[in-house]
Amino acid sequence: MRDLVVLFIHFIATLARLLGPGGARSIVAESLLLKHQLLILNRSRHRSPNLCASDRILAGLMALWVRPIRLLRSAIVLKPSTLLGLHKALSKQKYRMLFSPNRRRKPGPKGPSAELIDAVLAMKQRNPRWGCPRIAQQIALAFHALCRMFNRAIRGQRWMPKYLSSDHDPLYKFHQWQANLRILEVTEIKSIPCIPLSHPFVERLIGTIRRECLDHTLFWTTVDLQNKLLDFRNYFNNHRTHNSLKGRTPDTPASPPVANLRSFRWQPHCRGLYQTPVAA
Repeated sequence: MRDLVVLFIHFIATLARLLGPGGARSIVAESLLLKHQLLILNRSRHRSPNLCASDRILAGLMALWVRPIRLLRSAIVLKPSTLLGLHKALSKQKYRMLFSPNRRRKPGPKGPSAELIDAVLAMKQRNPRWGCPRIAQQIALAFHALCRMFNRAIRGQRWMPKYLSSDHDPLYKFHQWQANLRILEVTEIKSIPCIPLSHPFVERLIGTIRRECLDHTLFWTTVDLQNKLLDFRNYFNNHRTHNSLKGRTPDTPASPPVANLRSFRWQPHCRGLYQTPVAA
């Protein structure tokens, strides 16, 4: 209140000069604005004085009479927190206007449904060793539910192999074949002659059986091992998706049953080692 009284007395003293002839209005307004700033800075809180509503109103009125060139020299000092607060308030207002439910907007692309997300999470919990491509293929096989997320996961597996197994056919000895391997930085591994077990397709199948079955299963007798391998063969041919078959299974029926995301059940395979969704 004391600051306002001092400011009012100064304003009355300079009123006579404002009414006189000449262009002294901007100079007097600038002087009054500077004195007002000094009153603000001389308050008890020297580090960051607070600006009242009356301070802002008087500063705005005096700024109307000051020339634009000299306005920058007599600007009100603002704290960095004031600018950050103003930016935060404007950002909130912007997103409130953009995403307000009362605002009419054109319908855009919708994301995956809650049932699909729950199915993906449940599949990952039941099959912790599966990655994103395998889960995407199994979901597409069971529910025929494809979205941009699944397409990106399935089509994104296009890396070049580091090793390539080949036999002793003369085709693999041509100069162009060897040059392509050097450019792609692929190491060629030759199979052992006259030994069918070293065929690359057989070696890959053996590796798949080891990684997905034998490394996670205990067997006690030869009969027990045979039964577990038969279970894995059934899962491998009828329920497991394959990249080479574009996400299908080797023994896919002509019209496979399509599961519903709201009503399906989990079918265990390989003594509960894997679980896939099927129609209820």
